[in-house]
Amino acid sequence: MANEKNHDEREFNFTANDFARVRKLIYKHAGISLSEAKSDMVYSRIGRRLRTTGYDSFKSYLDNLEGQNDPAEWEAFTNALTTNLTSFFREEHHFPILAEHLAKLKAPIRIWCSAASTGEEPYTIAMTACEAFGTMKPPVEIIATDIDTNVLATAARGVYPYERVSKLSDARRRQFFQRGTGAQEGSVRVRNDLRSLITFQQLNLLDEQWALKEPFDVIFCRNVMIYFDKPTQSKILSHFVPLMKPHALLFAGHSENFLYVSNAFHLRGKTVYELSGGKSAKQVATHAGEQIV
Repeated sequence: MANEKNHDEREFNFTANDFARVRKLIYKHAGISLSEAKSDMVYSRIGRRLRTTGYDSFKSYLDNLEGQNDPAEWEAFTNALTTNLTSFFREEHHFPILAEHLAKLKAPIRIWCSAASTGEEPYTIAMTACEAFGTMKPPVEIIATDIDTNVLATAARGVYPYERVSKLSDARRRQFFQRGTGAQEGSVRVRNDLRSLITFQQLNLLDEQWALKEPFDVIFCRNVMIYFDKPTQSKILSHFVPLMKPHALLFAGHSENFLYVSNAFHLRGKTVYELSGGKSAKQVATHAGEQIV
């Protein structure tokens, strides 16, 4: 239930019913299942929307949100409740597996990063592709999507505080980033060659139809399914299946297990999945012209 212990100290009235409405609305609109423990987070984040929009209560704001069907405010509401925790080469064990997989494929290679957040993950995928092929122009096309338009704008800019790349090797920083000078000192910018490998676009995984048609060789869906309940997870995974080539890999987050949700996949490695009945690694390599003995 919503925590009302400090009710008198809060700027806005926030009842258990208000919290329940927010949970229902974000689940219906974005498939995000907020736990009972998220009351304070909801108050803080939606409270900012009340200040921005001029409402004096959660009830009046939510009444307007439901009644006016304002796409811009629905977008702002969703953005406010989306958690975006990411970093370059997060869950690093995935990227040698990705590099090995890419090296076995024929061009053009299509990759979908389905929860791009502020861009660190798709840029890491692009860096891995460059290293796998030994060129800044590898034969890959990366589609990076997210429901949150604010983080997508950050991702498309490709500008980050220097500390975001401080743990990368010197060689990677020199190859893939430009260090800011003057007014931009303390920041880095992703090099244009790397940026050109990625197309950023807004996409809600809960939508019935996705604006994606051609199948992919790789799909990253990491650390996003944990925000969905099992029926929503199952629905999303079923939509992935026709968008995956027979040999495609699906990368999940470290705390996610798709085997309990769908029988369309089997585990290939640590949080890396293949389609059940898909081609084996040997078949993929042979198809690409490499003989494995």
